[in-house]
Amino acid sequence: MFDKILVANRSEIAVRILRTCRDLGIKSVAVFSDADRESLHVQLADEAYPIGPAPSSESYLRMDKILEVAAASGAQAIHPGYGFLAENAVFAKACTDAGLTFVGPQSDAVALMGNKAEARAVAERVGVPVVPGTAPIDTERQAQEGAKRIGYPLLVKATGGGGGKGIRKVIEPHELGSAFRQARSEAESSFGNPSVYLEKLIEEPRHIEFQILGDSSGSVVHLFERECSVQRRHQKLIEEAPSPFLDDELRELMGSAAVALAKEAGYTNAGTVEFLVDTSRRFYFLEMNARLQVEHPVTELITGLDLVELQLSIASGEPLPFRQEQVLRRGWAMEFRITAEDPFEDFLPSAGRIEYLRPAEGPGVRNDSGVYTGWHVAPHYDPMIAKLILAGDDREHCLARARRAVREYQIHGIRTTLPFFERMLDVECFVSGGVDVGFVDRYWMSDIARRVSPCRPELLRLALAAAAASSELRKQSVKRPRNDGSSWRQAGLQEQLLDRF
Repeated sequence: MFDKILVANRSEIAVRILRTCRDLGIKSVAVFSDADRESLHVQLADEAYPIGPAPSSESYLRMDKILEVAAASGAQAIHPGYGFLAENAVFAKACTDAGLTFVGPQSDAVALMGNKAEARAVAERVGVPVVPGTAPIDTERQAQEGAKRIGYPLLVKATGGGGGKGIRKVIEPHELGSAFRQARSEAESSFGNPSVYLEKLIEEPRHIEFQILGDSSGSVVHLFERECSVQRRHQKLIEEAPSPFLDDELRELMGSAAVALAKEAGYTNAGTVEFLVDTSRRFYFLEMNARLQVEHPVTELITGLDLVELQLSIASGEPLPFRQEQVLRRGWAMEFRITAEDPFEDFLPSAGRIEYLRPAEGPGVRNDSGVYTGWHVAPHYDPMIAKLILAGDDREHCLARARRAVREYQIHGIRTTLPFFERMLDVECFVSGGVDVGFVDRYWMSDIARRVSPCRPELLRLALAAAAASSELRKQSVKRPRNDGSSWRQAGLQEQLLDRF
């Protein structure tokens, strides 16, 4: 095992990795931008070094500065966390060339699986179903020809990167040109690679992914699935394990497909194979994330395994400590991504000072966070500030704990997604496990009528009437007594209606 590790990330994931390092007796090194000088990950590390101004392009994305810190501190390995340089094959290779261990897959596997078009080809070689699509395209003419072959609706998708960036939905042919240009522009600005391809849009799919681990001897196992169907514009909001949609037969098929794909790619360390599952329970390979995932805690809670510890063990050359049949799951887990965004204003970012913070506590509650009372949430980075993770004996038990914990969690001073979660935990479709990936985009809108649950469409007329009764109704519908959006209370007729959804 290593003696000292540099964590090339910030906020809650840096804190998460640092704590496992402390558990294992490994010295830790943090890096920080000017905006993060007083951050929690800096306070918890054994050593911390500045790497530049607040913009990530001048700090957390500066490979040269991070490698300089690694050399100066005597770190033996670099853990990239997720985001920033985590899926950058150039950085992975630069670490190896500098005599450092990159805690993740080898650089060629990062490059292979980080390119969505090439990852699709790997899946096809081992017989894993893929969504109908095209090879990378460079011109609008190629896009038009490809669209004719696969049909509408479709997606224009960046071949590199992730996180929902570089993706545009196209319903009608006249939308293709604009979507193609926008996707290429966003891919270029986000990933430095404008390449895109077309993919058939699967109607009302579920997003289900499998956590895999591989060691240097070629052994690969999966740690079961996570469902991530509650998402907005391809950004995940709630994750759970196991999936309420899968039965044992489909779980076995998808798990075996994930392992076969990882073996074909020669994959080592932790990764996630993502699938779409249609209403007929047909599954399709979506992509592979060659890194630790934001939602990894739900897998930890149902398996009892520390994924960061396993990452470090594999990176140090140790074999997997178990076989597939020895991986067991117990209970249910859910994760709620608390972001500094206002769900009442189209999830606009909400930068500012956290005036008061009181995380939820109690049985079955885990908080992964990188903030504290007095911390200023800067606009330079991803808005996620914490993760609330719940464990229960079964899904009903987990939901009950989630309702209690979401209402108990207090953040004052900024808007957060907590009121969105409070609402979702009372929505019939979510409670029954019936939400597909388009649910939030279809039904979480600013207008009261657009927030009607699809499980109760007969209430749409009443909701419209309530909304029309007063031009001031919407303005009065949300009580924000602490100016933080931590509780959503409906008033008057609106309350009576929405309580029934």
